[in-house]
Amino acid sequence: PPPLRFNSKSKGGQMPRFIQLTLEKRNVSCVARLLEEIAPKTCDAVWEALPLGGDAVHAKYASNEVFTLLPPFAEKEPGLENPTITPIPGDLLYFFFPPGCIVRPDVKEVARREGVADLAIFYGRDNLLFSPRMGPVPGNRFAEVTENLEEMARACDNVWREGFADERLIFDRA
Repeated sequence: PPPLRFNSKSKGGQMPRFIQLTLEKRNVSCVARLLEEIAPKTCDAVWEALPLGGDAVHAKYASNEVFTLLPPFAEKEPGLENPTITPIPGDLLYFFFPPGCIVRPDVKEVARREGVADLAIFYGRDNLLFSPRMGPVPGNRFAEVTENLEEMARACDNVWREGFADERLIFDRA
């Protein structure tokens, strides 16, 4: 059989779109390619809402994940699309938690009324998206880091070791 070739074009023959993620306090960024061919609704929802960002949080249960919780931003919720519960390093995931699912004090009011969106970067191996309260928590894999993953992974690990106070995770068009 002929070798598989990477298609550098996105949906509809367009060039791929890229986003930049930044940990502001640590002044570290990376670039990710939107996976429009396998998560078009999620990619469009994120792209149209950019820039997005908020307080960075390191996951407790998923292992190597840094995320931010945001008010819902999708004009139309994409639903599950290209879902996974085992992301690998460099994966970016989108989650939507309906009203009542998230009880964190810092987002409790919006979470109670509207639900919350969660944008996350995974920077290491052996992740399993499983919540003691909810069980498996699939997220939409919508992008993959293409530039500067190693430095971002070190910064994310630093968030785990030294804490995420005053750190912000920002998503913007590249």
